[in-house]
Parts: sequence; structure tokens; C-alpha cells
Amino acid sequence: MTAVATDAPVAVPPGRRGLLRRTLASRSGLVGAVLVALVVLAALAAATGALPFDAISQNPADRLQGPSGTHWFGTDQFGRDVFARSAAGAANSLLIAVVAVAIATVVGTVAGVLAGFFGGWSGRSILGVTNVLFAFPPLLLALALASAFERTWLTVAIAIAIVYTPIFVRVTRGPVLSLREADFVRAATVLGFSPLRTLARHVLPNIAPIVIVQITLSLSWAVLTEASLSFLGLGTPPPAPSLGSMVLEARVLVNVAWWTMAAPGAVIVALVVGLNLLGDGVRDALDPKNGDRR
Repeated sequence: MTAVATDAPVAVPPGRRGLLRRTLASRSGLVGAVLVALVVLAALAAATGALPFDAISQNPADRLQGPSGTHWFGTDQFGRDVFARSAAGAANSLLIAVVAVAIATVVGTVAGVLAGFFGGWSGRSILGVTNVLFAFPPLLLALALASAFERTWLTVAIAIAIVYTPIFVRVTRGPVLSLREADFVRAATVLGFSPLRTLARHVLPNIAPIVIVQITLSLSWAVLTEASLSFLGLGTPPPAPSLGSMVLEARVLVNVAWWTMAAPGAVIVALVVGLNLLGDGVRDALDPKNGDRR
């Protein structure tokens, strides 16, 4: 028993082998990966200046032109290329979403593991703060936090991160509570393993699939939240393009230039739906029950 607890590698469930291959093997994972890849490629092209048009430069002579071979998504009321602006808006949304979810993942996972594994007054304090944050509607809380600080992309990301941190606390705390009573964790404690070593070797690897799935789902929610904040005037500050602010500006143009609203709206839908489908594919790939079916 001692050799198993100290020297043997932790068994890896079948669902963790070949994660990318198993994710793409499912229809939802494949469709989601394609949608996300298309948006990410366009965002990278905008961020690196690879597109033929600038997202900010105005050209009044080309204002309100419909989709064409030159301007794939048409132009807006200032003659700006809508495709370039949509791609740049997707890049800004993805940047904010990735930073926000990264912060929420680290803070929420650490807090959830501490609350579940150690309990006591620290666990009760973490749960108390989590319950307070859960008492507010997510968008309302994000609005309040974003409006309380200077409007920059980083403050928007931090505001979204605070909103989604409690989700990671709840998602990780439950499994850790169960793992704390597992035989292999009890054996590690009896053998004198430090709590930190037990967490790193036995607890974190077992909750990793849950956290990974939650990350993919939270990314889609964060993109939608950033677009909502921008639509309400509290998201990405101008002149940087934002998908939400583009939809806001297009409200008065939709009757004469439908493409100004359709393009950013389609990018939001593609990104959110793609991330959700990709999350479903990752969840199926990490489920050990599906190991023998693929």
C-alpha cells in the first residue's frame, strides 16, 4: 500500500487521453471548434494588421456601402469596413474574456479547494462571500463593478472576473468535499503527506476535467457579458471597436444598412454558440463513461 500511495503515478482516466482528438470526434465539439477557429483567425488577422482595411480609419466617400468583394460585410455610416471592425471587436472581446476567465479560474479554484478541503472558518468565510456575490444578477453586478472604476479593458475584465469567480468556487468545492473522504486521500494523510502535496497529487488532477469544462462555458458567458456591457456603454472604451457597441450604433441604421447590425451580431452568435458547443465536446471527451464508445 505504501508503494502505491507514494511512488505509483496517479491513474489517468481514459477520457483524458487525446483530449483534442476525442473532442473533435463528437459532432458538437467539431462544429464548435470550427466556429471558434474562424472567429479567432479573423481576430488574429485584425490584431496583427493583416486585413486590407483598418478598423478605425474613416472614409466618408464609401459610407453605407453594402457587402461586396471589396467590403465583405459592407461599410458603416463613417465608411469604416464592417468586417475589419467586427474582427477587431472579436479580438477585444476575446482578450477581455480570456483575462477575465483566467482570473476567475485561478481565484475561484483556489478558494473552492480551500473551502472544500480545509473547511473551518476559512471555508465558511469563502462561502459567505460567494453567497453574497450570487445574490446579485450577474449582469447587474458587472454593471455596478464596471461603472465604479475607470473605463479600461482591464477594469472590464476584472469586473467580469469577479462575477464569475463564485461559479468556480461552487464547481470545485463540491467535488473536493467528496475527494476529501476518499480512501486514497485518507491514506495519503495517514502516511504523512503534507496537505499541499495531497492537493497537488490527488485532488487537483481529479477536479481538472470539471474546471476545464467550466472554463470553456465561462468563456462564452464572458464574451456575452462584455458585449452586453459595451451595448450599455460600459464595455470596451472607444475608439477600440466592440461587438456590443457596434450593435448599439447600428440600431438607427438597421432599416437602411442591415449589414451594420447583422455582421457583429453574427460574430457574437458564432463565438458564443461555438464556445458552448466546444464545451459540450470537451465535457464528453473528459467523461470516462464515453471512453469505450469512441
